[in-house]
Amino acid sequence: MVELSGKYKELGISEKVYRFGEETLASLRERFDEIDRIAEYNQLKVVRAMQLAGVSEACLLGTTGYGYNDLGRDTLEKVYAAVFETEDALVRPQITCGTHALALALMSNLRPGDELLSPVGKPYDTLEEVIGIRPSRGSLAEYGVAYRQVDLLPDGGFDYEGIRAAIGERTRLVTIQRSKGYQTRPTLSVARIGELISFVKQIKPDLLVMVDNCYGEFVELTEPSQVGADMVVGSLIKNPGGGLAPIGGYIAGKRECVENAACRLTSPGLAKEVGASLGVLPAFYQGLFLAPTVTASALKGAVFAANLYEKLGFSVVPDGQESRHDIIQAVTFGTPEGVIAFCEGIQAAAPVDSFVKPEPWDMPGYDSQVIMAAGAFVSGSSIELSADGPIAPPYAVYFQGGLTFPHAKLGILKSLQNLTDRGICLV
Repeated sequence: MVELSGKYKELGISEKVYRFGEETLASLRERFDEIDRIAEYNQLKVVRAMQLAGVSEACLLGTTGYGYNDLGRDTLEKVYAAVFETEDALVRPQITCGTHALALALMSNLRPGDELLSPVGKPYDTLEEVIGIRPSRGSLAEYGVAYRQVDLLPDGGFDYEGIRAAIGERTRLVTIQRSKGYQTRPTLSVARIGELISFVKQIKPDLLVMVDNCYGEFVELTEPSQVGADMVVGSLIKNPGGGLAPIGGYIAGKRECVENAACRLTSPGLAKEVGASLGVLPAFYQGLFLAPTVTASALKGAVFAANLYEKLGFSVVPDGQESRHDIIQAVTFGTPEGVIAFCEGIQAAAPVDSFVKPEPWDMPGYDSQVIMAAGAFVSGSSIELSADGPIAPPYAVYFQGGLTFPHAKLGILKSLQNLTDRGICLV
């Protein structure tokens, strides 16, 4: 143990901060065991899906050009459909990010005159321009799609009466954001999402329901597609890419919804038949294979951060004892200095660009300056150790990722060391 503490000392962690971390970890063994059991279940689910789909060495070869008859691409989409228990899936490197995947799902399944409803309050910042909440070229609003939202109740519950009143003749699609985004509300469990889906479909059975599944894949034993979602959507540089996927997104759901998305991504008449895999298939397959255990490492990091910062008196969401439904941990510092110091600590723990100091900047898609720390092997990958947050009240930082728990642990201790050195908190 002396040797281990010495290695942390080489990385700038004081004995006092190290021991505080060890004391916190000592109480988390049972939580970590449960996370490992969920990871084991999900690992078996992924292996079984790959076996049923007949994944072979030939699936790893890929195509160029049009990508006709791309065996690996088509088989991977069968694997995703099996994992999420859906009729079909679209999994492509041509989907550039999570926001693109969500925009694609919305724009392909809504038509002029339709209405989009969010019954869980404001969507993630980058979707505001997709929808047209903030005017933007090419938004849904420009194409005549209306938008309505019903905020969550003060206790984080669903406003069922408000939702009932909001569903009208034009309401075509309901979007549910599983994770909290840049909010300090609770993340939605799969069970709660299922209750909400059941409620809206009782009111209007032909409603489509899309779940923004970003940061939630493999955190629980089930996915929202297993409790009634017509589409689940996410990014491959988050949980399901396992830290290996260099780009990409997915849409898994009803065959018609997925086909609509494919027609929008490529072209009507071509749909899923084109789209070369361009050599990324080994990373996509192996990343998905690793995803359950990588997600478990990130979850352990989130639980550790929650308990450590809660002990120091900071507001954390979820708190140290709550069940987890995504990999994100929010910590509210109340000052810009706290957010910046935390992110600088995370960056300093990175294997890539550890010498870089992150600074707030006017990031596209956001209405306030944002600071992001991510010394990642894949640029912007938030399944890798990362932290970010808007420089705006209540001055909360959002921590996620860690391909391994030891790296997540180092990042959290480094953030605490930075805060301690600047007198923002005391250990």
